Amino acid sequence: MSLDIPALKATQPAAVAFLARSDHPMLLGEHWVPAESGQWMETVDPATGAVLGRFPNGDASDANRAVRAARAAFENGPWPAMTPSQRARILWRVGELIEQHIDELAELETLDQGKPLWVGRYAEIPGAAEQFRFFAGQAQRIEGQTIPTSINYQPPGKQVMAYTVKQPVGVVAAIVPWNSPLVLTAMKLAPALAAGCCVVLKPAEDTSLTALRLGELLLEAGLPPGVVNIVTGRGDVVGAALAAHPGVDKISFTGSTTVGRSVLQAAGGNLKRVTLELGGKSPVIVMPDADMDLAIPGAANAIYFNTGQVCVAGSRLYVHRDVFDRVVNGVADIARSMKLGHGLDAATQVGPVVSRKQADRVHRYVQDAVADGARLLAGGRQLGPNGTFIEPTVLVDVRPDMACVREEIFGPVVVATPVDSLEEALALANDSAYGLAASVWTRDLSTAHRAAARIKSGTVWINCHLMFDASLPIGGVKESGWGRESGQAAVDNFLELKTVCAVI
Repeated sequence: MSLDIPALKATQPAAVAFLARSDHPMLLGEHWVPAESGQWMETVDPATGAVLGRFPNGDASDANRAVRAARAAFENGPWPAMTPSQRARILWRVGELIEQHIDELAELETLDQGKPLWVGRYAEIPGAAEQFRFFAGQAQRIEGQTIPTSINYQPPGKQVMAYTVKQPVGVVAAIVPWNSPLVLTAMKLAPALAAGCCVVLKPAEDTSLTALRLGELLLEAGLPPGVVNIVTGRGDVVGAALAAHPGVDKISFTGSTTVGRSVLQAAGGNLKRVTLELGGKSPVIVMPDADMDLAIPGAANAIYFNTGQVCVAGSRLYVHRDVFDRVVNGVADIARSMKLGHGLDAATQVGPVVSRKQADRVHRYVQDAVADGARLLAGGRQLGPNGTFIEPTVLVDVRPDMACVREEIFGPVVVATPVDSLEEALALANDSAYGLAASVWTRDLSTAHRAAARIKSGTVWINCHLMFDASLPIGGVKESGWGRESGQAAVDNFLELKTVCAVI
């Protein structure tokens, strides 16, 4: 079956004007500049392959220029010396500007990444605004403490006073993936800026447009020049240069576990601080007493939201045998009913994956699984004029050793397995190199909380999946990463703790 995808264009005047510029330079200090080499990269609409514009194809020299600008802003600029309330006002203003431009940003995100418009307009971009608002408040909650010591100091009449202070770590390199560009950028920028750091942002080469537009909004909000610099280009060039750069004090990376290991190795040169939010293979456990009116659509949404391009997507479905057929057939029925289309089409429920390369990768996993004995219950085909659409897919008759069960596919593909007990479900859920997120569906609070305690992951949802808030820490265990983003803990990623001990 062919899939006819009309070429749709932005309708918001600001988005139309932004795309009409064609060339989108990167931000170094207060200047919008091309790459030093003069090279450019094209960005395309993944649904159709239509070229949207160009951005600089930066390299190590551009990364070096950006680090110099960030270092100058950190050492000599006003940002680190501002009062918390001054920084908070600017961060709050950024959130307001994102909200004011939400329709424009949603269209740009859809055209550049492929996601249905409603995903950006009503979920991710409001979430980006809330990140800046939440961390505007956190900027005023960075506190040290006084510490009573047991030090006996001579001569008499003197005493020891000790306390701690938290200070910004310095220059941060923030490396962002392509699946949810704007909100993931906000999750790095907002806490780093609240802490008083200066940042070099490296957006994904597939989805750089909204990062560049955000750069304009940051300056409009009053952020001093050099506090955020944006360098575009390939990850294995610009990202690698930033990870190894001796002038970078901290790396905050979100992406695959494979690339995360490379970032970690490169960061070892000057022992820079590293936060890694990496891959996932999140289990969804459905017990026989679950509310099926919630669990079935919840399990489908867990994997098909944003075309499965979510690090915490519920890609492994473990269902009690008593209700296995009902749940899995219900998810398959939803999969078959979902409308594939261009993200700007209001009827679209599933857009393309980000690129033909990614679509080929996802489809190969499905083909290999079927060749290895798995059975397609729904979907499985690669469609569209640009070959970037993957049908929402359900695979059954899978084994724990299959690649489709063990490896992150990052597409709309769920593998379903029946279980006979909670114990078996937990054992299978934990039989993974990953530990990013999980969900448990049951009416029994005892079952829910016992399962939540034993699942090895950074987040466990009960009777829900994909529930986010700027106040909730998110991150992984095992090979899903180091550290947490969002929540109060995120600011600590960008602070150094200093002890002061004085004789007075």
